[in-house]
Amino acid sequence: MGKIVAICKSEKKGTAKKRIGEINLIENFGLEGDAHGGNWHRQVSLLDVQKINDFNKEGGNVVFGDFGENLVIEGIEVDKLPIGQKLQVGDAILEVTQIGKKCHNECEIFHRVGRCIMPVYGTFARVLKSGHIEEGIDIELIK
Repeated sequence: MGKIVAICKSEKKGTAKKRIGEINLIENFGLEGDAHGGNWHRQVSLLDVQKINDFNKEGGNVVFGDFGENLVIEGIEVDKLPIGQKLQVGDAILEVTQIGKKCHNECEIFHRVGRCIMPVYGTFARVLKSGHIEEGIDIELIK
């Protein structure tokens, strides 16, 4: 079992997300009001807090949301989960749909930070069941 350390969203694609503390996950959409929401396979992005901490130890200077991640997770190596794995987050249910992604050469995050860890460690999911979530809530693997 893990927990949500941070919840972040942005209103524009290609920009860093801002930490918001709590939000509604909307079935077949993603985070309410998030730029990446929609009926597609990358509705919610997840990143392991340890990957962010490691990046900062190597000289990075980032805060939660800088890589464009929606949910920062502690206690689960989300990038090691199989496609199709379901996650219970409060009343909401997510399903892992993709690990890693091609990084945009011109994205704000790459230019500001110098490199991006999302292409390797970013994990994407779709929302199977709506629910309200907040920082500190448990997240667990389900069958």
